[in-house]
Amino acid sequence: MLGVFLVYYAYNQFTPAQITEMKSYFVSADYFYIGLSLLFMKISHASRAYRWKYSLQYLGYQSNFWNNFMAIAVGYLLNLTIPRSGELSRAAVLQKYDNIPFDKGFGTIIAERIIDLLFLLLFVATALLLQYKQLMGFITQQIPVKQLVIISSIFILSAIIGLYLLYTSNWKFFVFIRSKISGLIEGVLSIFKMPHRIPFLIHTFIIWISFVLTFYFGTKALPETSSISLGVTMVAFVVGSLAISFTNGGIGAFPLLIAKILALYGISLTAGTAFGWILWTTQTLLIVIMGGLSFLILPVVNKNK
Repeated sequence: MLGVFLVYYAYNQFTPAQITEMKSYFVSADYFYIGLSLLFMKISHASRAYRWKYSLQYLGYQSNFWNNFMAIAVGYLLNLTIPRSGELSRAAVLQKYDNIPFDKGFGTIIAERIIDLLFLLLFVATALLLQYKQLMGFITQQIPVKQLVIISSIFILSAIIGLYLLYTSNWKFFVFIRSKISGLIEGVLSIFKMPHRIPFLIHTFIIWISFVLTFYFGTKALPETSSISLGVTMVAFVVGSLAISFTNGGIGAFPLLIAKILALYGISLTAGTAFGWILWTTQTLLIVIMGGLSFLILPVVNKNK
């Protein structure tokens, strides 16, 4: 719903002439660079699938690369509907086709997300170092401190109440959750104990470098964005990553925030919005195609299991 509202909000900010101008950007964009952008996007997905096997191996489970890859593709597809539901579906796919217990598989995914969060924070810190004044001004303008404090307080209070009920209540639901906690914890800790920590980290670097290159080559598709500096690229990448993290795959939020951050550097709102929509639309289309195909192919390639 938030994404739909943001699309409506953004659309109503432009005149018919500006909307026509944005459509012209879609026609004139250099789709060779969009193709390169999508290639690095899939490299990141492949590296994520390969990385996943290390934490699963440590727990004593063997997973098939293609099952991992297709589980991730399905997960990205589901994240477009319900935020973070893709993590649940990834674990469910491996439970069904590779007989990996859901709680342990999900634990390894949580461990991955912890590492990915640290890398995202590293990129945020890098962007702050490169463009501190502009980025902090943008954040404080878009996210009022008072509302952020209120939301954070509600989240912390809810977490405390939830943890208290989890560890003290005798309700069947909480008892069931407690029974799964040990497997979840084992999965999370696998990343810190596994013998293949170095290859795991190498693939993590590949994933995040591929993310940046996905965004970088996307900027080359339009003349208006093709000459932006590395610092501006990093700032826009961080803002785009946060938009995707906090909404259903970035719908509405990604083009809106990308346009606003690029406007700080002299890129017109029409060009910035068009760039955001071109990048988001092509990536989402690929996610839908790959996720849909994976959903259909998974039972076929695993029919003998």
